[in-house]
This record gives sequence, structure tokens and C-alpha cells, in this order.
Amino acid sequence: MFQVIADRAEKAAVIVTTNLPFSEWSQVIPNPRLCKALIDRLTDRAHIITTGTDSYRFRRTTAQRKAAKS
Repeated sequence: MFQVIADRAEKAAVIVTTNLPFSEWSQVIPNPRLCKALIDRLTDRAHIITTGTDSYRFRRTTAQRKAAKS
């Protein structure tokens, strides 16, 4: 994953979505040096958009279930 992101980031825009804050990425990428390097490449010249803690898909599913019960 690191190599793909590193190669792509040098050539064009990269969009990554996640429900984990950067502080928790080390749980998914256990190598601390690699994790830090990946975050460094992703955040270089980045626009980071934080949408909050609620998942859009979870809210949509909940709304659909409520509508189905009505």
C-alpha cells in the first residue's frame, strides 16, 4: 500500500477515506516508521476534510430501516 500511495502521490491527486484518525493508523499499519512515512506522503500538500464521527452509511441505513418500519 505504501508503494502505491508513494508512487501515485508524486504524479497525481490521491483521495483516501477512512473512519480512523491518524493517531489510530498504527493499529492497521504496525510498522511505526512505515506508518509515519505513509501519513507524511498523504498529508503533504493535502486538504484534510473531517466530516465528524457519524458514518454516512450508518446514518443512511438507519434512516432506511426507520422508513421501512413506517
